[in-house]
Amino acid sequence: MNGELFKKMPVSVEAEQSVLGSILIKPECIGTVTGMLTAEDFYIEEHKAIFAAMIDMFLASRQIDPVTLLNTLVQSGAYSSEQNGMEYIAQIARIVPTAANVADYATIVREKSVLRRLITACEEISEEAYAAQGEVRHMVDAAEQRIFEIAQNRDSREFRHIRDIMTNVYSELEQLAANQGNQDRTTTGFSGLDRVLVEMGKGDLVLVGARPGMGKTSFTMNIATNVAKLTKKAVCIFSLEMSGEQLVNRMLSSEAMVDSHSLRSGELTSDDWPRLADAAAQLSGCDILVDDTTGVTVTDMKAKLRRVKNLGLVVIDYLQLMQSGKNIDNRVQEVSDISRNLKIMAKDLGVPVICCAQLSRGPEGRTSKKPMLSDLRDSGAIEQDADVVMFLYRDEYYKDQDGGENAEQNVAEVIVAKNRHGSTDTVRMGWIGKFTKFRTLDEGGGEG
Repeated sequence: MNGELFKKMPVSVEAEQSVLGSILIKPECIGTVTGMLTAEDFYIEEHKAIFAAMIDMFLASRQIDPVTLLNTLVQSGAYSSEQNGMEYIAQIARIVPTAANVADYATIVREKSVLRRLITACEEISEEAYAAQGEVRHMVDAAEQRIFEIAQNRDSREFRHIRDIMTNVYSELEQLAANQGNQDRTTTGFSGLDRVLVEMGKGDLVLVGARPGMGKTSFTMNIATNVAKLTKKAVCIFSLEMSGEQLVNRMLSSEAMVDSHSLRSGELTSDDWPRLADAAAQLSGCDILVDDTTGVTVTDMKAKLRRVKNLGLVVIDYLQLMQSGKNIDNRVQEVSDISRNLKIMAKDLGVPVICCAQLSRGPEGRTSKKPMLSDLRDSGAIEQDADVVMFLYRDEYYKDQDGGENAEQNVAEVIVAKNRHGSTDTVRMGWIGKFTKFRTLDEGGGEG
């Protein structure tokens, strides 16, 4: 081979046989394996067919044993006759004495599969680099994305059979039934809002729109703090408008219930310091990461977020301050490109992404100042890309315009104008301006 070292694809035939043999001698252990493997993780074509048949039988609630498995394989065309497959099915049934180590066998099969995909990805990346077509930074981003997907046990390069997706759905349903709740969804920490949203799902792009001064930064920071406390996962905040110090000042005011003006002026009382110390300790114990780089692009965000372990939520403040990284003269098209890429980023990372957005002056010219979807500034594509669109509205904000006679004090409305996963509604919340804090209102209207 011209002096080249012969390289063999990573595979463990024994581990593949042991996984299949374990399922044959103890069919109930397939529940352990389905969350770890798909048929494509097997290297031997015959093993792929056998595992696929086992999954089909599992989904159909049929008993798995050598006889029924062989019959299914013949019906699917994997074997031309029962005689052809009988000897091999019997062999893999005898290969393991016990199914106790099936998870270990499955881990070996999965790791070999990951190595093979890594080799394939590296070969494709190398070919694209030699071709030198397209912008280099886009090629680097695509290469990084491909490796990231492999690291996250996902591979978007090939079609996925519905049987493999179905097994994941089954596993999720079993977890839901056992835990009485979706462990893959993220609560906002505001019970009234969570009831409407049915919480935030993996890969959701959540847009929070409001006119300036309505409190959208405070609202999203309250959610970020709640998520960090409840999930113990990393929450990443991209603050394009405020410095990290200004942002943390707001969070500290909200958590310690200390007047934000006092924090800025330094006019703190002896009672304020203990509350600040407690709040600082709690916030410092949370895995909250802040990036206050101006003019950041979605590509920049993805590169940074891929390196964050145990990521739970991303917050961006705010959309109109972002740049697309492309030479687009039309601002509407640029914002459309940004929102589309934000949705792709949320899906790729598998976490909710909350993005603040400024609204147009449309509400100012109407009798009813409550925002609508048509008020989204710069682009209607934002509405299409977002899974959830929420607007913040405070009646008292406009009190100077109507004399304040009908303005409800210290109450904010969260208007869920779009909800891809459920209903739309308006949720009333308490607003404590001096602490930049939102609070849940109970059914009676009191703060909870």
